[in-house]
Amino acid sequence: MIAPLAFVVGLSMAKEALEDWNRFLQDVKVNNRKANVHKGNGIFGLRPWQKIKVGDVVKVQKDQFFPADLLLLSSSYEDGICYVETMNLDGETNLKVKRSLEVTLPLDNDEAFKDFTGTIQCEDPNPNLYTFVGNLEYERQVFPVDPGQILLRDSKLRNTAYVYGVVIFSGHDSKVMQNATKSPSKRSTIEKKMDYIIYFLFVLLILISLVSSVAFAIQTKLETPDRWYLKPEEAGDQYNPNDPALAGFYHMITALMLYGYLIPISLYVSIEVVKVLQATFINQDIQMYDEETGVPAQARTSNLNEELGQVDTILSDKTGTLTCNQMDFLKCSIAGTAYGVRSSEVELAAAKQMALDLEEQDNELSNFPVRKNSSHGLRDNDRKGAEIELLSVVTSKSEEDKKPAIKGFSFEDNRLMNGNWSREPNADVMMLFFRILAICHTAIPERNEETGNFTYEAESPDEGAFLVAAREFGFEFCKRTQSSVFICERCSPSGQPLEREYKILNLLDFTSKRKRMSVIVRDEDGQILLLCKGADSIVFDRLSKNGRMYEEATTRNLNEYGEAGLRTLALAYKKLDELEYNAWNNEFQKAKTTIGGDREAMLERASDMMERELILVGATAVEDKLQKGVPQCIDKLAQAGLKLWVLTGDKMETAINIGFACSLLRPGMKQICISNLNSESVSPDGKEAVKDHVLNQITNALQMIKLEKDPHAAFALIIDGKTLTYALEDDMKHHFLGLAVDCASVICCRVSPKQKALVTRLVKEGTRKTTLAIGDGANDVGMIQEADIGVGISGVEGMQAVMASDFAIAQFRFLERLLVVHGHWCYKRIAQMVCYFFYKNIAFGLTLFYFEAYAGFSGQSVYEDWYMILFNVILTSFPVISLGVFEQDVSSEVCLQFPALYQQGPKNLFFDWYRILGWMGNGLYSSLIIFFLNVGIFSKQAFREGGQTADMTAVGTTMFTCIIWAVNGQIALTMSHFTWIQHLFVWGSISTWYLFLLLYGISPSISWNAFQILVEALGPAPIYWAATLLVTVSCNLPYLAYISFQRCFNPMDHHVIQEIKFYKKDIEDQHMWTRERSKARQETKIGFTARVEAKIRHLKGKLQKKQSSLAVLNMSPS
Repeated sequence: MIAPLAFVVGLSMAKEALEDWNRFLQDVKVNNRKANVHKGNGIFGLRPWQKIKVGDVVKVQKDQFFPADLLLLSSSYEDGICYVETMNLDGETNLKVKRSLEVTLPLDNDEAFKDFTGTIQCEDPNPNLYTFVGNLEYERQVFPVDPGQILLRDSKLRNTAYVYGVVIFSGHDSKVMQNATKSPSKRSTIEKKMDYIIYFLFVLLILISLVSSVAFAIQTKLETPDRWYLKPEEAGDQYNPNDPALAGFYHMITALMLYGYLIPISLYVSIEVVKVLQATFINQDIQMYDEETGVPAQARTSNLNEELGQVDTILSDKTGTLTCNQMDFLKCSIAGTAYGVRSSEVELAAAKQMALDLEEQDNELSNFPVRKNSSHGLRDNDRKGAEIELLSVVTSKSEEDKKPAIKGFSFEDNRLMNGNWSREPNADVMMLFFRILAICHTAIPERNEETGNFTYEAESPDEGAFLVAAREFGFEFCKRTQSSVFICERCSPSGQPLEREYKILNLLDFTSKRKRMSVIVRDEDGQILLLCKGADSIVFDRLSKNGRMYEEATTRNLNEYGEAGLRTLALAYKKLDELEYNAWNNEFQKAKTTIGGDREAMLERASDMMERELILVGATAVEDKLQKGVPQCIDKLAQAGLKLWVLTGDKMETAINIGFACSLLRPGMKQICISNLNSESVSPDGKEAVKDHVLNQITNALQMIKLEKDPHAAFALIIDGKTLTYALEDDMKHHFLGLAVDCASVICCRVSPKQKALVTRLVKEGTRKTTLAIGDGANDVGMIQEADIGVGISGVEGMQAVMASDFAIAQFRFLERLLVVHGHWCYKRIAQMVCYFFYKNIAFGLTLFYFEAYAGFSGQSVYEDWYMILFNVILTSFPVISLGVFEQDVSSEVCLQFPALYQQGPKNLFFDWYRILGWMGNGLYSSLIIFFLNVGIFSKQAFREGGQTADMTAVGTTMFTCIIWAVNGQIALTMSHFTWIQHLFVWGSISTWYLFLLLYGISPSISWNAFQILVEALGPAPIYWAATLLVTVSCNLPYLAYISFQRCFNPMDHHVIQEIKFYKKDIEDQHMWTRERSKARQETKIGFTARVEAKIRHLKGKLQKKQSSLAVLNMSPS
């Protein structure tokens, strides 16, 4: 008993120690990175990160990570800007622009820091990535510092030769470390419940040992003196009638050792073996191997295999997990005319689903009570309309492979390509549209020396896609200086490229609050133009009366783009005269140079003043490229009954667009956007007002959902990081969770890594259901560690997420197979295995107790010692391992076709207390049958030809034979899927028992009383074989009757599918198979299936209206 336990505990300790050692080595590697630090007198030298202190001046070179949180002092650019990649913080690969204070711009070389001194007053260390409050006191003046001057640790410097910064927070005070969470120890739900069962069995062990000891003590005191043949006067303490309490104590120890087989210590060994083999199958699943990257799935821990089958909520990162963070310019609307014929992935996925459902829906529509002719006519028209719609979606893909793919540009329309736009009716508007794309941005061009083409480092992937589109349309952005941008235009009559310079007068940045960006330029003719791009709702409100010529048509096109899951922006402009511009610029510069808290408000007022009376040009539609198979995967997971939350560091608009792209959001879904009253409020009263405002929004939303009477209504909750800060406070988080659980989808945007972890913890602890977090970046590590199961994607954002994960996959789409197939299988395998283990140990262990009582609680075992040793080690271990490794209720293809089967795990149908107690009861019943039938058969009658009666060895061996047959027969009835391995292990275990008896009985020095027990004693006795058959059938008959009754009168889902597959109805009756598949979908409100069903309901509604109008027309003549 002790050796297996020590082995299991030692193995777990070694594994934990190895993981801790690997983490320690990673920490040492990071801490010993070198940074260039000012040592005094203008001299910089290398110093390890772990020795950097607050106040140190650091010089960071291009493509290096920042060693601490820094205040940007200057950069290699004259105006003090630098470009930063924050992939490890928020998962975004696009670059952020940071600007130093003007007063520190002269500090642009090592010598400048010779006499540099200053004082920084700032907020205490905190995990908020997007806020910072502080002041720099320099040269007897105080300058406000905002997040635009802060360089956060673990960000990377890009496209900038060098920067100088002063350390504000270092080590564990830095914001990225403030967002770090401790790595928890994870155990599966089944393992936790196993503990309670072990506790129960341990109490049972103590109880029956106590009963046995008390009974033995009483017998020792009252009956032992009369048993003269035992020579009680010579008995030791174990049988001393003068001290029965001590005798009972010694017997207690004997009983604990004898009945110890009730505690299945070998179960832990078997489970470890099974889980390792299950993990091996996951690793070797060719269906989860990514051919593009050559990366297979990897079970980094085997402890949580069965937990994969019990997931209720998935919390997912967006960038790099759902999306490739690649934008493709797909469609556009110019002067009210839509251009672009290629379909988005959302359109294609929905069209494919609608095509699959079209025939089924036709059959349903045929059941409407209308006249035959009219019904056919309406259905045919409806079907034709749907076919035309599908055709328009799919036909554009036929020419997809004719041209080489251009990254960021999937546009197809010959009316605009190759200069054909110049022959369109509104060519002048089109030229302006393309120029806005090429000029209104903050990107930097980089020429590829090998190809001569330009690539663009932009603040957002959208800007990169716009620039690629402008280049393909003939307006190539080729150069940027401090004051100008240069565009190479290929639209001159001669066809030769012409380089034009546009002087940048002012740049009005994009912010999540403004939802727009503008640039004021002077062209080569001296004309001043304001070029603007932004959210259509914002831009349309700022149009002049004569600038709304294309508004209606553009709005119609934008709605179509939104339904296709595309991200849209509206483009507008206005011309400025010199006087108007100069007057405004004076106000703008005055606001820009203001020092104090009113600076931002003054800048916003000045910008708002300029960005009015615009003229609409058109709109863009960009597809945020989802990873391959993401919409289909989300749809399948939704059909399996799983909930999906998206936690992203992206802006709200971006997150909403992605929600539409992957069908977490759809047209007609009611969006609940929770936002705070004033994000800038910092006073206690202001915070209380914001908190009350957020709570009111949550309360009103809950009331709205409660009063909703439409059963098909779907709600989506969208909340940003600042508001989430209040929603996660102790007195509000359960209200927020209640609202989120009632919504079909939840999107949290602009969240920090710590907030991701806190939301995950809230869902895990608040719902008490299994959570799975999936991400690919360092900013997802906290969320992955906090969830019950962490899945890392080995993407472009490094290996931090993978290193912190429990399972690693190459693409999000593989999550479908990991959960719906492997999760389902592993849960049922482990659940059945554990239940069976308790059954066989109870069936075996209680027979020892019965014989103990039968033999006067003497501590005598009915079985030979070798029998008991081999019971769990050889004779019953391999069949149960084969059950845990190879059992399949249905095949992997059927799991994917019937995703609702997955719900057997979250509902815990195979490891609830009803089933556990049922198996224990079965074990109790089997133990009673095995003991009392055998004792009844063998007592007081001859069992051999010579008339001999059975001794204890014969009875014990027969009972043990019955146990081996009963428990192996039981596991054969439990299995649904047999391979030659199961047959070998089950029937081989029984054969091994007889082989062991044969070999064990050869030598009397080994077998003692069991010498030739099989060959001479039991083998020739018919009663031995008859008793084995009778006891085995009696033990397994109730279970056989139970499963037969269940399959006939109350079948589970997999029973129905097994019957269909067994009788090959899936081949012979395709209509029935299709009907069963449609019934196997969990009712869902997300995914493109829900989108298609909503559209079909809309079509049905229209059809019913037509039928009603026809009925009225038919009745009117009478």
